Amino acid sequence: MTAPEGRATAGLTRTIPALPVRDVPVASAFYCERLGFEAVHEEAGFAILVRDDAVLHLWGATDEDWRDRADLAGRPVRSGAESFLAGTASCRIEAADVDPLWEELDRAGVLHPTARGGVSATEYGTREVHAVDRDGNLLTFFQPIDGPPPG
Repeated sequence: MTAPEGRATAGLTRTIPALPVRDVPVASAFYCERLGFEAVHEEAGFAILVRDDAVLHLWGATDEDWRDRADLAGRPVRSGAESFLAGTASCRIEAADVDPLWEELDRAGVLHPTARGGVSATEYGTREVHAVDRDGNLLTFFQPIDGPPPG
């Protein structure tokens, strides 16, 4: 593979979503109990979760300083871990078969309201099911209908 002018050939491979949550231990337990992930690393404010070949990172959006700042113009919100960020992310995870996954997520009570009718087919060649974590982050599990996923 040849890189465009001025850009290194980096050989990028895997992407790992990092989702902001209000309370990492509570969110990690939710992902394990309701979404079938396993916590392979946990520390204050950060966790690594694995299910099959999928990896997710959870990080604590716990900075509450922004709530009490009188001078936002002089001291803007910018820690990157503000509590209002929890639940604002989404990610897409490829699955070999979304049908049994939909059933599992339905039993776990984590389906997004738009997914409660079943797996949906898209115009761009995937079958999908959407779930929501306890903070409101959206997880879309998709299965390519034919060939590799669009990208």
